[in-house]
Amino acid sequence: MMEEILKQVQNGTLSVAEAKEQLATYENLGFAKVDHHRKNRQGFPEVIYGEGKTVQQILSIIKAIRSKEHDVLVTRISKDKAEFIISEYPDFIYKETAQILYWRKMGKLKKSTNGYIAIVCAGTSDLRVAEEAAVTAEALGCEVRRFYDVGVAGIHRLFDHIEEIQQATVSVVVAGMEGALPSVVGGLVSHPVLAVPTSVGYGANFNGLSALLTMLNSCASGISVVNIDNGFGAAYNAVLIYQLAQKGAIEK
Repeated sequence: MMEEILKQVQNGTLSVAEAKEQLATYENLGFAKVDHHRKNRQGFPEVIYGEGKTVQQILSIIKAIRSKEHDVLVTRISKDKAEFIISEYPDFIYKETAQILYWRKMGKLKKSTNGYIAIVCAGTSDLRVAEEAAVTAEALGCEVRRFYDVGVAGIHRLFDHIEEIQQATVSVVVAGMEGALPSVVGGLVSHPVLAVPTSVGYGANFNGLSALLTMLNSCASGISVVNIDNGFGAAYNAVLIYQLAQKGAIEK
């Protein structure tokens, strides 16, 4: 890209000012500095955290990202804000349970035959966080399979799906209350497990702290833990693992 821009400057088809704008690492919107080189460094464009931002701020950031023809992913965005943005960009997709709004330049993805990410969820009350993880992984280009309401209170429900979970490339395991499910899954699979504690539970759950500590103290190997309710963070790491596995499979 840089070489092409420099050639255009040399040929006189692009001004120095225009070249500087195209080569800038970020765009200053006043209230935000949009990191246009994030995709070059990390493989994915900058993700917009919707909570706490006005709809006009989100729209301005979306416009900046779309101007570079990058995919757009907005997390923790309310339905009313999403609907307003969709009125401006009808090709966007909103998933209400996940509170995620996204747009992919490449359109519908072809399903991979070389693996998938398992999203394992303890209970229905944890669905918001589980769906944040699932939709994030899908928006970032991965195949996802969901295994919901398989918590330890009825562990036979998990065992009904365990063979399919074992075949996954990586699992994201979401649980509240005492947060025991990742330890159980971790002892049954041979791939990485990303544990997500949720704030679901009664008073002694301390808004997810008890689940977080349980997961951090897991005796099963291969478990990594993200912050409370951070389905996005777990999914992002799962996608990185998934892509490395895909790359290894292709190289073989």
